[in-house]
Amino acid sequence: MSDVYTVALSQIIDEFKLEVICAPDNLDEILISDNDLNRPGLQLKGFYEYFNSERIQVCGNMEFAFLGSISPEERRKAVSRLFETKIPALVVARGHEIFAEVIEAAKEYDIPLLRTEESTTSFIAALIGFLNLHLAPRITRHGVLIEVYGEGLLIVGESGVGKSETAVELVKRGHRLVADDAVEIRKVSNKSLVGSSPDNIRHFLELRGVGIINTRRLFGMGAVKVTEKIDLVVELETWDPTKVYDRMGVDNEYTTIFGIKIPSLTIPIKPGRNLAIILEVAAMNNRQKKMGYNAAQELLNNLGLEVDKKDTIKNWDTF
Repeated sequence: MSDVYTVALSQIIDEFKLEVICAPDNLDEILISDNDLNRPGLQLKGFYEYFNSERIQVCGNMEFAFLGSISPEERRKAVSRLFETKIPALVVARGHEIFAEVIEAAKEYDIPLLRTEESTTSFIAALIGFLNLHLAPRITRHGVLIEVYGEGLLIVGESGVGKSETAVELVKRGHRLVADDAVEIRKVSNKSLVGSSPDNIRHFLELRGVGIINTRRLFGMGAVKVTEKIDLVVELETWDPTKVYDRMGVDNEYTTIFGIKIPSLTIPIKPGRNLAIILEVAAMNNRQKKMGYNAAQELLNNLGLEVDKKDTIKNWDTF
């Protein structure tokens, strides 16, 4: 069974600077586990089929226009029936003046009643993005995540192969470290993965023979980043003279994480190879491929050769 993640309502209030009209004292204990929201127009009219009471409810112009069109007694009954379902919170958008009947019912049923000056659409879009990130399924993998020319490179490999040393050289060349040693990978949509560092080791990096360094304090704020989309997985391994490594880049390698295929490379390590430069080129080349250009394919076309491309997929979901 997959883990269920939650976010406290108090964290949402702090993040979006919501005005608390009325609320119980246990906001830290009200946990949100659904990343969808609901506009309760139909529910205020009395239709509750397929209604999910675990979602945060957001009211805007349409809902308040309806509430304003009915009598105070009908208004009281409509919101009471909504609050009886024990929704986690009701957020009023556009800074609407809240009807007295709504405030009274919220207090009676202990439902947090919040308000924002944001437009309904803007607030919903921002909150869904926030919930998608914090409630996303996630795994933690040993490796380094670094942003190189806007591309998120997840560097993996055996312990001691040189991942952290390569990351330091890339940071010195102007790129930004996201995570070292442990990378927390979240599936924020059906097409994208975002990596970050656990809070307790964020910005720290281990160099054998030197020890622990704080990248942010040593290289400045411009050398670090909190999160980054994962665009390329790079596996570093000690050079094996008996192994045939890809020299053309025609074949496609992928690593599957949460069912999402991420392009990947295997780079052999031996003395004399400048890994920082290699990874910079890998990042730029990956961007070119996303834009539809493949240098190896163009060269083969120029030579009048045809090569059958094959895909190699490594599935992390089974690890």
